Amino acid sequence: MDIRPILLIVGVLLATLGSAMMIPAIVDLLNDSKDWQVFASAGGFTLLVGLGLFSSARGTNKGITTRQAFVMTVAAWVTLSGFGALPFLWSGVVPTYTDAYFESLSGLTTTGATVIVGLDNAPTGILLWRGILQWLGGLGVLVMAVAVLPMLQIGGMQIFKVEAFDTSDKILPRASQISGSITGIFVVLTFLCFLAYLASGMSVFNATVHAMTTVATGGFSTSDGSLGSFNSMAVDLTASLFMVLGSIPFLLYVQLARGNARPLLKDSQVRVFLAVLFLAIVIVWNLESISDVNPGLFRLVDAIFNVTSIITGTGFATDDYTLWGHGSVALFFVIMFIGGCAGSTSCGIKIFRFQVLFQDIRQHLYKIAYPRGVFVKKFNGKPLPPTVSSAVMSFFFLYIATFAISSIALSLTGLDMLTAISAAGSAISNVGPGLGNMIGPSGNYKALSDPAKWILSVTMLVGRLELFTVLVLFFPSFWRQ
Repeated sequence: MDIRPILLIVGVLLATLGSAMMIPAIVDLLNDSKDWQVFASAGGFTLLVGLGLFSSARGTNKGITTRQAFVMTVAAWVTLSGFGALPFLWSGVVPTYTDAYFESLSGLTTTGATVIVGLDNAPTGILLWRGILQWLGGLGVLVMAVAVLPMLQIGGMQIFKVEAFDTSDKILPRASQISGSITGIFVVLTFLCFLAYLASGMSVFNATVHAMTTVATGGFSTSDGSLGSFNSMAVDLTASLFMVLGSIPFLLYVQLARGNARPLLKDSQVRVFLAVLFLAIVIVWNLESISDVNPGLFRLVDAIFNVTSIITGTGFATDDYTLWGHGSVALFFVIMFIGGCAGSTSCGIKIFRFQVLFQDIRQHLYKIAYPRGVFVKKFNGKPLPPTVSSAVMSFFFLYIATFAISSIALSLTGLDMLTAISAAGSAISNVGPGLGNMIGPSGNYKALSDPAKWILSVTMLVGRLELFTVLVLFFPSFWRQ
């Protein structure tokens, strides 16, 4: 395998990351904080390494094959997380590289799990860097989900292949053409979210950071109390709206911007996602009423916000929903696996896979009842190829297997069963908060052992890259091709 195209892409991404580090450096310098030196040093080092990789591979074929795309995707996320961890470590905000890498990977995968305590008093540059990591990670997820994963036929994503970019086996040219439109929409949504937060009473800094982490469905906040520290229904409803917008396929926004609203209004995946979200909100609202949690309108807003946060994989919190009764705990545990729509910044299994699973079960039941009947599985009004069904079934199996293995591995590090299971589920679904006193909505991951943090880091990466992208690299036959 020719690794030069991979080095070229990773080099460009590292140079971009290093340049992004200069933004918090400037902010800290303007605020007379000595941490500007940390970001300047980390940014300069990252930029130097990135330019070195780019220079070493410059002049190579700009196309990239399917096999190279698998390696490039994993290498990019692992490498970027490694360099993104440097400001956390060098600033002294976290004591070890394990914690720094966990925080960085959690940011880039838009998981939102944190090991930093005392965010309310943390340096401004660090808080901004956490927001930038999630914003860049959300943008990277979009490009990967729209341009790369469908071409690799990962977990049934091939049904979202963009026909206009369907060339032989070269992936990079298509990705570069698609990413421009996606980036534009992402920037616009972030700016609109920023304005909405300002109107809701946030400061310019808080609105900036939270706009980046909300649209990216990431969940990093500037306070240990997350968005609950603002104690504002306007903030909660603003966050809920943009978390939903971040969980809808961005290609539909591109079509909307071109004057075609019909795909957005008719998309079955969006309809099912909104229906599931509405149903979960109603159930939690009633469970709150049974437990007599929060008065009047606050009860409904809390249900809307926290359900939206978990089902979209964002991970913000306004209240400790584990205190709302056993029914709420069970429901929140279930919905953390669902996720939003494919082609969005959202995490989890994704709604379309449940739709495909339903179509498979429905067809099987019809065949039992009517053995001679002909029943065609459809998605968005189009027939589903058999390869999509088999890919989705394989994805479900691997998802459950990975979740189980991660849960067992975490329990072997000394965690109780509830913490181990919820941490594994939160990591593979890239949600952030788990259940229990330690990693619940009112806690964080700092108290976990280093082995547990590395297990969760691997689980976060595997979940964000849709399992197959990582696991295929462990097959010897992949390297013998």
